[in-house]
Amino acid sequence: MIYVGTSGFSFRDWVGPFYPPGTPPAKMLEFYARQFAAVEINSTYYRLPDPRVMEGIAERTPRTFRITVKTPSDMTHERTGKRDAFRSFLRVIEPLQRAGKFHGALAQFPFGFRNTPENRDYLRAVRDALEELDLFVEFRHESWNREETFVLLRELALGFVCVDEPALPGLFPDRVEVIGRVAYVRLHGRNATQWWTGDRHRRYDYLYSDQELREWARRIHRLSNEARDTFVFFNNCYGGSAAQNAGQMSLLLGQLQDLDEGM
Repeated sequence: MIYVGTSGFSFRDWVGPFYPPGTPPAKMLEFYARQFAAVEINSTYYRLPDPRVMEGIAERTPRTFRITVKTPSDMTHERTGKRDAFRSFLRVIEPLQRAGKFHGALAQFPFGFRNTPENRDYLRAVRDALEELDLFVEFRHESWNREETFVLLRELALGFVCVDEPALPGLFPDRVEVIGRVAYVRLHGRNATQWWTGDRHRRYDYLYSDQELREWARRIHRLSNEARDTFVFFNNCYGGSAAQNAGQMSLLLGQLQDLDEGM
């Protein structure tokens, strides 16, 4: 199965481009869940909510809806290693697990997280702290684009996040791999001019063209033949572009599936 969605769903600038005019924040999730079968919750990177927030998300989405959750910044960026941070994260996602809707944690490491012995040890520590979870790792620095990285990920049973982002020096390339039973793809857009200089919103101001989506659809389709499940999340959230591109991608993948079934 391929599950397409976006990295977050509650954005005021999506009202009009995606949500019907006048949609209040409290009604966004229900509308979103009628369009897509999965969501990646990113707000947890900035601040962990009360577990009751996750309980409400579980209650307001369909039984088969799938959710992945981004780990907080103190795990991946500050890397304090404090056990309390991991325990707090586990408490927050517990209502999603109980509802059968939690399908993995995303650990997105920053550009400054290079492939060093110390950082490889840190990956081991994260896996030990979150040993019961399906955990997917996203690298930003190209130093991780080595075969020994994938040996380590397999050893630790860590999933690999395939990324699409600007082709800038030092950034991780768009390598397509699946480790374990689940493939995970994140498309950030290709806004090279604002990747380093824009704020966290403008960096992702990008709308994929039909040709760019078709190229990724073929790659995702191949990935899905190797994986039990495949998650595809668009993170080019500025102005509703992620929702538009996610809808287009769903249609393209459906066409490829129809072609397979017709052979």
